[in-house]
Amino acid sequence: MSRVKRGATKRRRHKKILSLAKGAQGSRSVLFRTANQQVMHSLKYGYTHRALKKRMYRQLWITRINAIVRQNSGKYSTFMHSLRSKNIVLNRKMLSQLAVFDKKVFLLLCQE
Repeated sequence: MSRVKRGATKRRRHKKILSLAKGAQGSRSVLFRTANQQVMHSLKYGYTHRALKKRMYRQLWITRINAIVRQNSGKYSTFMHSLRSKNIVLNRKMLSQLAVFDKKVFLLLCQE
């Protein structure tokens, strides 16, 4: 079996990893082994936090809606139930936007 030299392949692989590790501090952006660990770590965290971001935004929207509904002597759960029973189909993001930017319309929804 002939000997395989990995010069160009290895360099390409190393350059790819080191370019992904740009912005990391110290040896994590310079040395391949530590940069590789850093890149694997950050890719894993990026993947999980994309899901967490959706969860956190939904939580924020619910908190905003709840705050404004409680100012008008109500509860979040009863408000959402009344919207469903009246076939008003607005998601939490849109309700939150209404609560923040157009309170008059949101208060009309609360009264119904």
